[in-house]
Amino acid sequence: MVFRVLRRVLAALLALPRPLKRRLAGPEITRDGQTLDLDVQVVLRLLGLLARGEEPSLVDQRRATDEAAALSVATTSGVAARPTTVPVPAGPGRDVPGALSACLYEPAEVGDAPSGLLVHFHGGGFALGSIASSAPLCRALAHQAGVRVLSVEYRLAPEHPFPAGLADAASALHHVLTHRDEFRATTVAVGGDSAGANLALTAAHQLARRDLETASFVLALYPVTDAGRQGGSRETFAEGFGLRTVDIEVFERYYLPDGIEPIRPTGLLEVDDLAIMPPCYVATAGFDPLRDEGEELAGALRAAGVPVVSRRFPGLVHGYAGFAGIVPTARDAVLDAASALRAGLALTTRERAGSM
Repeated sequence: MVFRVLRRVLAALLALPRPLKRRLAGPEITRDGQTLDLDVQVVLRLLGLLARGEEPSLVDQRRATDEAAALSVATTSGVAARPTTVPVPAGPGRDVPGALSACLYEPAEVGDAPSGLLVHFHGGGFALGSIASSAPLCRALAHQAGVRVLSVEYRLAPEHPFPAGLADAASALHHVLTHRDEFRATTVAVGGDSAGANLALTAAHQLARRDLETASFVLALYPVTDAGRQGGSRETFAEGFGLRTVDIEVFERYYLPDGIEPIRPTGLLEVDDLAIMPPCYVATAGFDPLRDEGEELAGALRAAGVPVVSRRFPGLVHGYAGFAGIVPTARDAVLDAASALRAGLALTTRERAGSM
């Protein structure tokens, strides 16, 4: 309820003439040759005023993350949502086989016909988020790309540290790839935002490294790729732009309680076989502490010969998909991702058909 009211307040503020918005937002912010989007600055100013006080508990953060979905893309008409589950085998932290909660989004234009499918993992620093928090983004991608989207939950840290979340992601992707007929999938992509983008990238890489079929395309929005990194964008945008570097460090301790070394075998910036990765779309935000490592990964993929579309949205901040329902530049960035997904799946579907 609070976030629905906040959405209406923000929508009213962002509809004001630009001079009034500038007075509300404060002086123009330029850093590293980029200017923060005015609407984003208004949103951050208001959210900052509301957030003053004690740091919320992890439980409160999780609740707020799910409720904040009301600020994201408005409910997209013509997209049906069907709760489901994805079976996973026993593995790290899981003594017996289990099942992951999931939700399948199907745009009306697809109907019962086969289509491309995106397996999506939500963001949240490996500790927050759910299929509820990612619902608006998944609906938007399904609607704009004209494909099915399967949003899959994974175990969260600190209760389930690395490699539990990655094991869930890789198992879920493998299950969909080996049961594509059940999902009426002509071809399968994998994607996510922030921590979910990390899981999508590393899950695709793990399957390929094990000589298993992997995703045909990866959609990665503002991914975290280099645990423990210091300096660069993590220093330049350390605070004042939503996600803080101190938050990243807390999430990394949750996910990697024994230190950063355990992630090294699956950290993509240090592997010598990036060439096995499928084509990728990597989007970054100009005012994001994670910007540099996302762009460094895009460069490393390109150097390894992997087809990559790399986009930086200079005036936006980390998690911009969460503002896409009220901030035009954030909505445009989500539409750009949806266009890349549609094109990537169409191309790989034709390639798959041609090789059969």
